[in-house]
Amino acid sequence: MLLRPIRRLLGRPLAVSYFHTSPNYWAAKKVLQKFKLADIGEGITECEVISWSIKPQATVKSFDPLCEVQSDKASVEITSPFDGVVHEILVQEGEIAKVGSALCTIEVDEEVLASDEATTLEPAISPPQAPSEPRPTEAVKPVVPEPEPRRRHPMDPDYTPEKRASDVDVLATPSVRHFARQKGVDLLHLAPGSGKRGRIEKSDIEAFLSGASQRAPATTTGSGDVVVELGRTRYGMWKAMVKSLEIPHFGYSTTLDLTALHNALPTLNSYIPPHFLPPPSSPPPPQSISPSSIYPAPVHPQAPSSGQYTRLTYLPILLKTLSNAMTEWPIFRSSITPNTPEGSKPTLTIRPNADISVALSTPTGLYTPTLQRADTHSIYSLASQLKHLSSLGRQIPCGLTPAEMPKRGGTITVSNVGAIGAGDFASPVLVPGGGVAIVAIGRAKWVWDVDRGDGKGERRLKVGISWSADHRVVEGAELAAFVECWRSYVESPERMIAGSV
Repeated sequence: MLLRPIRRLLGRPLAVSYFHTSPNYWAAKKVLQKFKLADIGEGITECEVISWSIKPQATVKSFDPLCEVQSDKASVEITSPFDGVVHEILVQEGEIAKVGSALCTIEVDEEVLASDEATTLEPAISPPQAPSEPRPTEAVKPVVPEPEPRRRHPMDPDYTPEKRASDVDVLATPSVRHFARQKGVDLLHLAPGSGKRGRIEKSDIEAFLSGASQRAPATTTGSGDVVVELGRTRYGMWKAMVKSLEIPHFGYSTTLDLTALHNALPTLNSYIPPHFLPPPSSPPPPQSISPSSIYPAPVHPQAPSSGQYTRLTYLPILLKTLSNAMTEWPIFRSSITPNTPEGSKPTLTIRPNADISVALSTPTGLYTPTLQRADTHSIYSLASQLKHLSSLGRQIPCGLTPAEMPKRGGTITVSNVGAIGAGDFASPVLVPGGGVAIVAIGRAKWVWDVDRGDGKGERRLKVGISWSADHRVVEGAELAAFVECWRSYVESPERMIAGSV
């Protein structure tokens, strides 16, 4: 009885699954992509390629550094938006690249093009090979890994760089960290470094210690004169100043009375929100009465260490009052619309908020980061942003990124020259793409004002301000009236209290 089922079982074929290798022409196609220079700033039409981080036939992955370019405003590191193999470098070091022109070609998979915009040159498919014979194997269910969320490219306007909270998050090898500790160098001041993915190298620390990172080569003539070549950042300033000659400037100077702000400053310093203060050395005592007894009170995120402070200065208050005046005057929230068709009339683009750029002198050159939507921030928030921008600017190489220097800068630029010298007035210069006006703020001084105190005079704290406006857009009377609107906020800071009620 048992032999019949066994014979039937032995007579059946075994269950075997057959897999075969597909011909190579079924594999993903390879195409050559032109990687184009993106628009890195309003009014910027060309950039100089400073250095390449890769060579032809090198394999690159997304966010690997490709090259460093120098514009009229800043030095920017450009990274790869996709994985592939570098095929050809089209713009060599030291050459000028126009915005929208190709920098290099990269061989990538055709599937990558679904999310990346570029121009296909030609297919790069290897010749097909003969299919191999099918081979038996056990049926195994393939495991498909879940795709990781795609990170935004640093040139994307919505890209937000990761925050570094401590020295542990800085990319550096243990030997470099040991060398930095021996020399007493804080690695946070050097991040991001010149290595791959911003890794700090030993050469970065040596350049920081010697101060030679921006030193230009010099030659001595027979008469003893020294000829020095302009550095990249200073040469960018050179070109920007030449372009500024295209703008008809209108100047206006006056003084602002800061006495009322001076009297209010101690009170403002006493009430700095805790999330802008450095952490206390000892934990605060518990509250006897909690504001969260019924419902959780709002908790503000702690400001980064580079944006913490213990006292206010006049500058964030002047910026806040300036943003209030800009809200009342739309023309000072406008900029000349770029890329206007040839033959048509120029147009102005009026923004809904006050974007203010701040001139920042750094060890690597002059930069103008932007405080975006300054009218929506408090005085305390503006003070934190200013301190953070100053910390980024002091880094070598400069830590400012497109997040702090967006494509379109501010419509008004502020230069706080009084923080350096004892000058009262200056003659600031506008550059194309730098907005419609620029103001230089001098040093605040106590003076005797004979027009106060019923003719007896009174001691007042005053500061000189010097304006330059684009006379193609702004009339002289409009600039004078706008400054008087700003004065009404500065000299009567109670207006800000009424405006927030």
